Amino acid sequence: MTNAKDLRHELATRKAITRLLPVLGIAYFMSYVDRTNVALAKTALAADVGISAAAYGLGAGLFFVSYALLEVPSNLVLYRVGARVWITRIAITWGLVSAAMMFVADDVSFYVLRLLLGAAEAGLFPAMMYMVTQWFSQKHRVTIVGLIYTAPCVAVIIGSPLGGALMELHGVGGLRGWQWMFLVEGLVTVLIGIVVWFALPGRPQDAKWLTAEEAAILTERASAQDTPSPTRVRGNLRRAFGRPTVLLLGAIYLINQSIGGGIGFNFPAYIQSLGLSSPFLIGLVAGSGGISALAGVLFFPWFKRRHGHEVALIGVCASAVLVVLVGFLVSRNPVWSISLLFVSNFFAFGTLPLFWSVAMSRLSGLMAAAGLAFINMLGITGGFIGPYVYGLIESSTGSLVVPYYVFAAAAAVALALVPALAVAIRRDAVRDQPSSVVAERKAARSSVNRSSRA
Repeated sequence: MTNAKDLRHELATRKAITRLLPVLGIAYFMSYVDRTNVALAKTALAADVGISAAAYGLGAGLFFVSYALLEVPSNLVLYRVGARVWITRIAITWGLVSAAMMFVADDVSFYVLRLLLGAAEAGLFPAMMYMVTQWFSQKHRVTIVGLIYTAPCVAVIIGSPLGGALMELHGVGGLRGWQWMFLVEGLVTVLIGIVVWFALPGRPQDAKWLTAEEAAILTERASAQDTPSPTRVRGNLRRAFGRPTVLLLGAIYLINQSIGGGIGFNFPAYIQSLGLSSPFLIGLVAGSGGISALAGVLFFPWFKRRHGHEVALIGVCASAVLVVLVGFLVSRNPVWSISLLFVSNFFAFGTLPLFWSVAMSRLSGLMAAAGLAFINMLGITGGFIGPYVYGLIESSTGSLVVPYYVFAAAAAVALALVPALAVAIRRDAVRDQPSSVVAERKAARSSVNRSSRA
C-alpha cells in the first residue's frame, strides 16, 4: 500500500517535473536546433561558399570531435561548480558561437566554427542526465529521460520549418538566408542561457519552490538504490569507464548516433534530390520525422513502466531499425522511402530513454558524472563518424543512398551487442550486491548441495 511518505515523494516529484523539465527542455531544444541547422544550409553553403559534400560532412562531424573530447572534463567541472552555473555557461557560449556561423567564408572557417561550437556545448546532455540522478528516483528516471527527449523531437518538428522560414529572408539587410538562420537562432540561445541562470536550481535543497521536507525526500529517494560512489576519479577509472556494461552501452550508443547523425545531417539534401526546392517546404518535410521520434520517446517509457524489460526493448528497437533500413534500401518509391526513415526515427529515438535509464541505474555520485559523460562521449563520436562517412561515400559515388548500406551493416552490429549487454548487466547485479546477501546465497546453495548428497 502507498504510505504517506510515498505520497509526499510523488507530490515533490511532480513539482520537480513541472519546474525543472521546461527549463532543461528549452535548453536541449535549442542545442539540437543549433547543432543541426547546418543541414538546412548544406546546399546554400555549397553554392555561396563552395563547400563540397566531403568538406560539409567533415565540418558537420567536427562538432562532435571537440564535443566528445571535452565531455568528461566538462562534467567533472559541473560536479564541482553545480548545474546552474555550468549549464548557463554552456548555453551562452554555444549561442554566441552558433550566431558566429554566419561568418563562414570557406572550408577552414567552417571547420573552426564547428569545432568551437562542439567545445562550447560539450557536457550539456550528460549534465542533464546527472541532474536526473540527483533529483529523481530510479523508477521515475526512464519517464523523465523520455520527457527530456521530447525536446529534440520537437526541435526537429519545429526547428526545421523555422530554419527554412528564416532562410527565406535571403537578401534582407544584405544577408543570405543561411546567415539569418544562424544569427537569429544563436541569439535566442543566449537569451535562454540567461533564463537558465535565474530558473534552474542545481539541487533539491536550492529550490525555493520545495519545502525542506520535500527536498530531503527527493534527495533520499534519488540515491536510495545507488551503489556507493568514490569521490575521486583517480584510482577509479575502471569503475567509471572500464566496466563491460559501460563500454557496451557506449558502443551501442556510438552506432545509434552514427546512423542518426549520418541520416539527419543529410536528410534535407535527400529530400531536395527528390525535386523539392523551397527551403521552407524542405524543412517542413524534414521536420515531420520528428513526429515519429516524439511518439517513440513517449511510447517506450510508457511501455517499460508497465512491462519492464529495458534491455529486451533495446533489442526490439535495434532489430526494428535494421529491418527498416533494409526496407529503405530495397524501396524504389520516394514516398515509401521517406516514410520508412520516419519509422526508423520511432525506434532509434524510442530506445534512448531506455538506454539512459539502464546507464543511470549502474552509476551514482561522481562516477555518474564521469561515467555518463564517457558514454555520451562515445555516442557523440558517432555523431562525427556518421556525417563524415556519409560525405566520403557521397563524394566518391555521387549517390545519396549508397551510405545507407553502411548504416544497415552498423545496425546489425548494434543488434549483436544487445545480448552481450544483458549478460554484463546480470554480472554487475551480482557483483554490486551487498556482501551479506552474497554470503546468504552461498550458504543456501551449500545447504542444498549437502541435502542432495545426503
